Amino acid sequence: MNVHLFGAASSPGCANFGLKQIANKYEEECGSAAANFVRSDFYVDDGLRSVSTNKEAIDLIEKTKDLCGRGGLRLHKFVSNSREVMEAVSPQDRAKGIKDLDLRHDSLPIERALGVHWCIESDTFQFRIILKDQPLTRRGILSTISSVYDPLGFVGPVLLVGKQILQKLCKDQAEWDDPLPDSLRPEWERWRSDLALLENFKIRRCFLPENFSHVKAVEIHHFSDASTTGYAQCSYLRVVDDQQRVH
Repeated sequence: MNVHLFGAASSPGCANFGLKQIANKYEEECGSAAANFVRSDFYVDDGLRSVSTNKEAIDLIEKTKDLCGRGGLRLHKFVSNSREVMEAVSPQDRAKGIKDLDLRHDSLPIERALGVHWCIESDTFQFRIILKDQPLTRRGILSTISSVYDPLGFVGPVLLVGKQILQKLCKDQAEWDDPLPDSLRPEWERWRSDLALLENFKIRRCFLPENFSHVKAVEIHHFSDASTTGYAQCSYLRVVDDQQRVH
């Protein structure tokens, strides 16, 4: 069997199995770094990986392209926050948004990484808020809240306020298309208008500050709390470098 027709319920699993089989089969020729990248850092056909140096990134790209090529797959649409790395990738193998850019002068664009907006130039995650007019009902409120795509929970505290309004409607046993009560309307309209401010919110992709030395110790501190209207969990990464600086 040389072809698998995509569209069946089993198709994603078959594609994932085939990709991992290529990694296992050609690991000896192409190295464990490329094989581990394919095995552990791919989501369907998108691979995301961070490395310490430009040289390491360039080497990983070349060896992973070789590994996939041996299995009949063309790995392309590469993007990196390092201009040196992108210059080492041929234009036809770069992501569509940067194929025609002058990497020495042009600003790098905003790309999407697994649905999350990533500003390559500043190496930050950002939000693009597009609010459609929805009816002031339980159904419309749920649709507006769900329109903010935030799989990593960056703006959980903001979305919680909207969810609490929805919670009140559920407690009052409001039907899906019942109009929003006048007592909740000002709170909802104020929250909805403030959503546009999320476009100014940026989260650095790298946990470590610039010029931080080699990390010697890592701790993760977890905190959680709950009330009758919501619960939350927050984790802090505490790192110490070889100069005893703490971040």
